[in-house]
Amino acid sequence: MDRFDAISAFVAVADCKGFAAAARKLKLAPSAVTRLIVALEDHLGLRLFQRTTRSVTLTDAGLRYLELGRRILADLAEADALVQSERVHPSGRFTVSAPLTFGRLHVGPLMSAYLAAFPDVIGELSLSDRIVNLIDEGIDLAVRIGHLADSTLTVRKVGETRPIVVASPAYLARAGEPQTPDEIAAHQTIQFVGFGGSADWRFRDKRIAVEPRYVTNSADTALWHAAQDGGLARVFSYQAAELLRAGRLKVVLRTFELPPVPIQLVTPTSRLVSPKVRAFIDLVIETTDWHFADI
Repeated sequence: MDRFDAISAFVAVADCKGFAAAARKLKLAPSAVTRLIVALEDHLGLRLFQRTTRSVTLTDAGLRYLELGRRILADLAEADALVQSERVHPSGRFTVSAPLTFGRLHVGPLMSAYLAAFPDVIGELSLSDRIVNLIDEGIDLAVRIGHLADSTLTVRKVGETRPIVVASPAYLARAGEPQTPDEIAAHQTIQFVGFGGSADWRFRDKRIAVEPRYVTNSADTALWHAAQDGGLARVFSYQAAELLRAGRLKVVLRTFELPPVPIQLVTPTSRLVSPKVRAFIDLVIETTDWHFADI
């Protein structure tokens, strides 16, 4: 018995609600379909159909097996399509989601390089600090920062960053550099509300409640104000990297920081990855350095 042929016949009989109709769909003789179903039932040791002279209906076991049979046929069809597509250039619409600042700084330039390399792809980049539902919103791949809850998503780590507190050298010269998190209360603070969703600033051993002088939902705005001597700001290290390298900001309270968090590529779970998604992942791995923990 060919298992693929038998499962195909079983699904066809279930869909067509009869052996004759299934035989026409499969372009087989009705007797051949009957033999395949009997062989499958003998192999499983179960009756999959209740047969009468007027109707064919699924048994309880048949109902359960139908779901599995459809999945097996779908996986085989996907495998065939993807193996054949390896000879084809990535094409079609490709939608990526990324956090606002990280997307602007790093994913946007990467998408430009990707689209230049694969002219048959239509790209869409959605930037938001909101966690999107990949399936509901039609997202092929998302860049996410931080530890993810258990889910049905496929995750690949491609870098890391860390939460830091920064201020301008001029502000620190005027107000003094805090030596412990408890000293934050004596400073002007800038609250980036997109950072972790909490008004408190977390460190290794404690959580500090802050009363910010300035609140914004933009990391760029928080960092600009900090660079203008506006006070202490808490952001991710990748967000402040350019200003830190330029000497316009300085990291404080480094010994109290939380451990680094991963930067990850997230896709809907699938045993197989489409060529356009695989090409983007390969481009990230080959051309980027998204390791910001040591800045």
